[in-house]
Amino acid sequence: MSVEEIIGFTTGAVCVWLAVRQNVWTFPVGLANNSVYVVLFASSGLYAGAGLQVVYIVLGVLGWVWWVRGGPAGEALTVRRTPRWAWLAAAVAAAVIAMLLVWVLSTYTDSEVPRLDAVTTSLSLVAQLMLGRKWIGSWWVWIVADVIYVWLYISSALYLTAALYAGFIVLCVLGLRDWRRELVAPAALVTQILGRSCSAGVLQTGGDAVDAEQQQVP
Repeated sequence: MSVEEIIGFTTGAVCVWLAVRQNVWTFPVGLANNSVYVVLFASSGLYAGAGLQVVYIVLGVLGWVWWVRGGPAGEALTVRRTPRWAWLAAAVAAAVIAMLLVWVLSTYTDSEVPRLDAVTTSLSLVAQLMLGRKWIGSWWVWIVADVIYVWLYISSALYLTAALYAGFIVLCVLGLRDWRRELVAPAALVTQILGRSCSAGVLQTGGDAVDAEQQQVP
């Protein structure tokens, strides 16, 4: 167990927990985590994983900006449902990236698990981009990727990292739950307000009718 793995474990856990809490500090902590894992994965022969961390750094900066100023009027983003077109685009992008990485890893590296490395890399890229847009579907993609990662890291003898990703699965489930609650809460509030408005309108209408009847009584 290396110092890099311990630091990666700690910063990774904090990063995901902050994302679950929708705390924008998830991005600077994530950037520190990515930097550590570039070194760790490259030294373990997980070249796609190392390259992924470099891309994560770029996406982390982009996501940071989106979360703070990504709204229609430059305001902070809020949790949103994943558009159907985004799911289709994500599936196509993940498939294309995975096939390209399998070829690159099989041809130019000594990776022993090119397919798994490529699939997890492509899924993670898509998930990180979706997370940056605060699309709730990002958690589903992360869960699938993390399940594969656990097996991959165990097979690479990175046991602490495997344990970290097992914990990520739990945090992703919590993130999915909490983001769903936030997504449903505004709609429920609007429904409640509309219901009260309708009730008040009915009562007002009823009161006006009674007054009119009373005025007609001789």
